[in-house]
Amino acid sequence: MPFEIDGQTMYRTKEACSLAGTNVNTYFRWVREGRFPDTEYRDRNGWRLFTTGHIQRLQAKVKKISRVNWSP
Repeated sequence: MPFEIDGQTMYRTKEACSLAGTNVNTYFRWVREGRFPDTEYRDRNGWRLFTTGHIQRLQAKVKKISRVNWSP
């Protein structure tokens, strides 16, 4: 369930990944591999918090299509 901090809507990891169309394990793997930046916000327990902008960037990464060299 999203919540507001200083007028900004924040989401937890599971919610953000669900909205972006991916799962938590994929997100953490991308962060670990350096393929996607980690969030800049954490709550007092160290849990990641996502803004709407961060979710939009994650969604763009999820929907990105790459062409690979393939020959039959």
